Amino acid sequence: MANTLYDALYGGHADNAAPFLHLPDGGTISYAAFVGRAAQFAHALTDLGLAPGDRVALQLPKLPDTLALMAGCTQAGLIFLPLNTGYTADELAYFVEDSGARVFVCAPDSADALAPMAKGAGVRLLTLGATGGTLQGRADAAPDSFATVTRGPDDLAAFLYTSGTTGRSKGAMLSHDNLLSNARTLVDHWRFSQGDTLLHALPIFHTHGLFVGTNVTLLAGGSMIFLPGFDIDAMIAHMPRATALMGVPTFYTRLLDDDRFDGELTAKMRVFISGSAPLLAETHRRFEDRTGHRILERYGMTETNMNTSNPYEGDRRAGTVGLPLPGVELKICDPETGDVVPVGETGVIEVRGPNVFKGYWQMPEKTAGELREDGFFITGDLATQDADGYVTIVGRAKDLIISGGYNVYPKELEDLLDRQPGVLESAVVGAPHPDFGETPVAFLVPEGDGPDIAAIEATVRDRLARYKHPARYAVIDALPRNTMGKVQKAALRNRAAEG
Repeated sequence: MANTLYDALYGGHADNAAPFLHLPDGGTISYAAFVGRAAQFAHALTDLGLAPGDRVALQLPKLPDTLALMAGCTQAGLIFLPLNTGYTADELAYFVEDSGARVFVCAPDSADALAPMAKGAGVRLLTLGATGGTLQGRADAAPDSFATVTRGPDDLAAFLYTSGTTGRSKGAMLSHDNLLSNARTLVDHWRFSQGDTLLHALPIFHTHGLFVGTNVTLLAGGSMIFLPGFDIDAMIAHMPRATALMGVPTFYTRLLDDDRFDGELTAKMRVFISGSAPLLAETHRRFEDRTGHRILERYGMTETNMNTSNPYEGDRRAGTVGLPLPGVELKICDPETGDVVPVGETGVIEVRGPNVFKGYWQMPEKTAGELREDGFFITGDLATQDADGYVTIVGRAKDLIISGGYNVYPKELEDLLDRQPGVLESAVVGAPHPDFGETPVAFLVPEGDGPDIAAIEATVRDRLARYKHPARYAVIDALPRNTMGKVQKAALRNRAAEG
């Protein structure tokens, strides 16, 4: 059997002189040079005694060598585990120990601080960085070709750990076919080709920047403007050279806040794609008014990569995440019975397809609880699906508020609050209540002169049933978010519980 993922993404590029990465300093890295570098890392890792199926954990800055290291792992049949660059030593200890990683790779300036963690976890610590390091030196001295290790479609390629906001983080096991099948679908669905240049400002320890942005570009044979992160000046400077952008909603709101961002700047752009967090309908409208482009919103998660997308050609409906992707089966089910709910009613999204992961590492009970025997994965995301098949995310099942026995869906309240004068955005969570069990609390981020709470309360009274009314409104400077722009409702629930 072929090495499914490596051969498809990299196998045909050994002699390809076309640019793969455009760097901020003006330099470029060709496909051929990148493939050669990946081979050097494959040698460096196997020379350490690592064998197919071994895990390599890494916490590294966004550098070309970070990507090449992960490609080298794939070529050598190793399972790579990219970790958020914001994790502390205590947090890293759990991931390293739980995964059973044999090697942990970090930046040189982190080595001293992380050495005790590595020793305690029994993992070999290596460094890699722009200024050199132990693994980098090994790779520099290695040949630039490597005999690819044979792996099958169901062999594991990577672990990605969930955020763990409701308990221990879970290691999602992703196979070669999980990643490749999804990349192939997205290349076709979003019309990516060799002529595309992706403006890449996302992190590469997450599904969005790594398995969507990078793998789609590799499979299409296009190139990436590889930025270390989101910087408004860099985004505007490089956009005239790009044809595509994948971002989180914050990217688009910050671009809209800059007067330099207009139709002329985006004239060469082919598509703007948004995900990882909900995009406000108002942002859709402002973006189209400013640029003439309509943002394409999609929906995915760590365990499945992408599940749905608005169409490339056709009706991109603001506020929805579009239609199930080809090859992905999706149904909206009653969370208690698992039965499919009527069209338009709220339920939990369940999906099945080649993109769905193999389960949670060393958590058979969790796997059995969320991955049905027939292959459907219970996502935990609440949504509706209309008669045309478009899916609208309502929220997470864990965010559902049950007040006095009635279900309160935060998204319904948030959509109303976001439309009120003086409100930039909102988040609604449940707080303990002695009579009702819990009750909604609304957090508002102000804009302009700020919100008129009395007027908002009156609007909510007119529009929504009494049990949905927030017990309290709190005006805060900003909503707490993770690195991918998702609102951290657990932090807000804690704040609401404290009064």
